[in-house]
Amino acid sequence: MNFEYKELIPSEFHPSSKVWVYQSSRLFMLSEALQLEDMLTEFVNQWESHGAPVKGYANLLFGQFIVFMADDTQSRICGRSIDSVARFVQEIEQAFSMHLLDRQTLAFVVKDKVQLLPLAQLQYSVDNNFITPDTLYFNNLITDKSSLLTQWLIPVKDSWLAKRISPLSMA
Repeated sequence: MNFEYKELIPSEFHPSSKVWVYQSSRLFMLSEALQLEDMLTEFVNQWESHGAPVKGYANLLFGQFIVFMADDTQSRICGRSIDSVARFVQEIEQAFSMHLLDRQTLAFVVKDKVQLLPLAQLQYSVDNNFITPDTLYFNNLITDKSSLLTQWLIPVKDSWLAKRISPLSMA
Protein backbone atom coordinates (compact mmCIF):
# COMPACT_ATOMS: atom_id res chain seq x y z
CA MET A 1 0.00 0.00 0.00
CA ASN A 2 1.22 3.49 -0.80
CA PHE A 3 1.25 5.57 2.38
CA GLU A 4 1.82 8.90 0.66
CA TYR A 5 -1.01 11.22 1.57
CA LYS A 6 0.39 14.75 1.75
CA GLU A 7 -0.53 15.55 -1.85
CA LEU A 8 -4.18 14.86 -0.94
CA ILE A 9 -4.20 17.63 1.70
CA PRO A 10 -5.27 20.98 0.21
CA SER A 11 -2.34 23.38 -0.04
CA GLU A 12 -4.59 26.45 0.16
CA PHE A 13 -5.47 25.72 3.80
CA HIS A 14 -3.44 27.57 6.43
CA PRO A 15 -0.97 25.42 8.43
CA SER A 16 -2.90 26.23 11.62
CA SER A 17 -6.19 24.92 10.17
CA LYS A 18 -7.98 22.71 12.68
CA VAL A 19 -7.87 18.95 11.98
CA TRP A 20 -9.80 16.00 13.36
CA VAL A 21 -8.92 12.40 12.49
CA TYR A 22 -11.38 9.56 13.05
CA GLN A 23 -10.08 6.01 12.72
CA SER A 24 -12.50 3.34 11.59
CA SER A 25 -12.70 -0.02 13.32
CA ARG A 26 -12.43 -1.63 9.88
CA LEU A 27 -11.69 -0.79 6.27
CA PHE A 28 -14.52 0.74 4.31
CA MET A 29 -15.61 -1.49 1.44
CA LEU A 30 -15.37 0.17 -1.98
CA SER A 31 -19.14 0.69 -2.24
CA GLU A 32 -19.14 2.22 1.26
CA ALA A 33 -16.19 4.46 0.44
CA LEU A 34 -18.00 5.81 -2.61
CA GLN A 35 -21.12 6.45 -0.56
CA LEU A 36 -19.02 8.07 2.19
CA GLU A 37 -17.32 10.32 -0.35
CA ASP A 38 -20.71 11.77 -1.31
CA MET A 39 -21.65 12.18 2.36
CA LEU A 40 -18.38 14.00 3.13
CA THR A 41 -18.81 16.33 0.16
CA GLU A 42 -22.36 17.15 1.21
CA PHE A 43 -21.27 17.77 4.81
CA VAL A 44 -18.43 20.11 3.83
CA ASN A 45 -20.70 22.00 1.40
CA GLN A 46 -23.23 22.60 4.20
CA TRP A 47 -20.74 23.15 7.05
CA GLU A 48 -21.34 26.52 8.68
CA SER A 49 -20.10 28.55 11.63
CA HIS A 50 -22.16 31.50 12.86
CA GLY A 51 -24.20 31.25 9.66
CA ALA A 52 -21.17 31.59 7.38
CA PRO A 53 -19.69 28.74 5.30
CA VAL A 54 -16.69 26.98 6.82
CA LYS A 55 -13.67 26.62 4.57
CA GLY A 56 -13.64 22.88 5.07
CA TYR A 57 -12.19 19.65 3.78
CA ALA A 58 -13.04 16.03 4.49
CA ASN A 59 -11.57 12.88 3.00
CA LEU A 60 -11.21 9.16 3.60
CA LEU A 61 -7.53 8.24 3.70
CA PHE A 62 -6.17 4.71 3.40
CA GLY A 63 -9.73 3.40 3.46
CA GLN A 64 -9.79 3.70 7.24
CA PHE A 65 -9.25 7.30 8.41
CA ILE A 66 -11.71 10.14 7.98
CA VAL A 67 -9.93 13.49 8.13
CA PHE A 68 -11.79 16.77 8.61
CA MET A 69 -10.10 20.14 8.29
CA ALA A 70 -11.40 23.66 8.88
CA ASP A 71 -9.41 26.77 7.98
CA ASP A 72 -10.49 29.26 10.60
CA THR A 73 -7.91 31.94 9.87
CA GLN A 74 -10.53 34.26 8.35
CA SER A 75 -13.33 33.58 10.84
CA ARG A 76 -13.37 31.48 14.01
CA ILE A 77 -15.17 28.17 13.92
CA CYS A 78 -17.75 27.98 16.71
CA GLY A 79 -18.37 25.15 19.16
CA ARG A 80 -21.67 24.29 17.49
CA SER A 81 -19.86 23.84 14.19
CA ILE A 82 -17.27 21.57 15.81
CA ASP A 83 -20.08 19.62 17.47
CA SER A 84 -21.66 19.11 14.04
CA VAL A 85 -18.56 17.12 13.02
CA ALA A 86 -18.98 14.81 16.02
CA ARG A 87 -22.69 14.32 15.27
CA PHE A 88 -21.89 13.61 11.63
CA VAL A 89 -19.27 11.03 12.67
CA GLN A 90 -21.90 9.30 14.82
CA GLU A 91 -24.20 9.20 11.77
CA ILE A 92 -21.40 7.57 9.76
CA GLU A 93 -20.90 4.99 12.52
CA GLN A 94 -24.59 4.07 12.40
CA ALA A 95 -24.82 4.09 8.59
CA PHE A 96 -21.87 1.72 8.17
CA SER A 97 -22.07 -0.28 11.43
CA MET A 98 -18.57 0.62 12.59
CA HIS A 99 -16.76 2.52 15.33
CA LEU A 100 -14.99 5.81 14.70
CA LEU A 101 -14.71 7.18 18.23
CA ASP A 102 -12.66 4.43 19.90
CA ARG A 103 -9.45 6.07 21.13
CA GLN A 104 -8.26 2.84 22.78
CA THR A 105 -7.42 1.21 19.45
CA LEU A 106 -4.16 2.19 17.79
CA ALA A 107 -3.21 1.96 14.11
CA PHE A 108 0.19 0.98 12.74
CA VAL A 109 1.72 0.13 9.40
CA VAL A 110 2.76 -3.53 9.63
CA LYS A 111 3.77 -5.53 6.56
CA ASP A 112 2.62 -2.68 4.33
CA LYS A 113 -0.93 -2.68 5.75
CA VAL A 114 -2.85 -0.70 8.34
CA GLN A 115 -3.10 -2.93 11.41
CA LEU A 116 -5.22 -2.11 14.45
CA LEU A 117 -4.12 -2.94 17.97
CA PRO A 118 -5.87 -2.40 21.30
CA LEU A 119 -3.81 -0.11 23.52
CA ALA A 120 -3.86 -2.81 26.21
CA GLN A 121 -1.85 -5.11 23.89
CA LEU A 122 0.83 -2.57 23.00
CA GLN A 123 3.49 -3.78 25.45
CA TYR A 124 2.91 -7.42 24.47
CA SER A 125 3.27 -6.51 20.78
CA VAL A 126 6.52 -4.67 21.45
CA ASP A 127 7.88 -7.48 23.65
CA ASN A 128 7.21 -9.95 20.83
CA ASN A 129 8.62 -7.70 18.09
CA PHE A 130 5.31 -7.22 16.29
CA ILE A 131 5.78 -3.50 16.92
CA THR A 132 9.31 -2.04 16.82
CA PRO A 133 10.62 1.46 17.52
CA ASP A 134 10.59 2.13 13.76
CA THR A 135 7.07 0.81 13.12
CA LEU A 136 4.97 3.62 11.67
CA TYR A 137 2.14 4.78 13.92
CA PHE A 138 -0.92 6.85 13.01
CA ASN A 139 -0.92 9.63 15.60
CA ASN A 140 -4.61 10.55 15.46
CA LEU A 141 -4.16 13.08 18.28
CA ILE A 142 -2.87 15.72 15.88
CA THR A 143 -4.95 18.92 15.84
CA ASP A 144 -3.81 21.08 12.93
CA LYS A 145 -2.77 20.86 9.29
CA SER A 146 0.91 21.35 10.01
CA SER A 147 0.88 18.37 12.39
CA LEU A 148 -1.15 16.33 9.91
CA LEU A 149 1.63 16.79 7.38
CA THR A 150 4.55 16.19 9.77
CA GLN A 151 3.36 14.24 12.82
CA TRP A 152 0.49 11.99 11.74
CA LEU A 153 2.40 9.00 10.38
CA ILE A 154 5.53 8.67 12.50
CA PRO A 155 7.77 5.97 14.00
CA VAL A 156 6.60 4.67 17.39
CA LYS A 157 9.86 5.90 18.96
CA ASP A 158 8.92 9.49 18.03
CA SER A 159 5.35 9.29 19.35
CA TRP A 160 3.70 9.60 22.75
CA LEU A 161 3.56 5.79 22.80
CA ALA A 162 7.30 5.58 23.48
CA LYS A 163 6.60 6.75 27.05
CA ARG A 164 4.00 4.00 27.57
CA ILE A 165 6.34 1.17 26.61
CA SER A 166 8.94 -0.43 28.83
CA PRO A 167 12.29 1.17 27.87
CA LEU A 168 14.05 -2.18 27.66
CA SER A 169 11.73 -3.38 24.91
CA MET A 170 12.32 -0.25 22.80
CA ALA A 171 16.12 -0.54 22.88
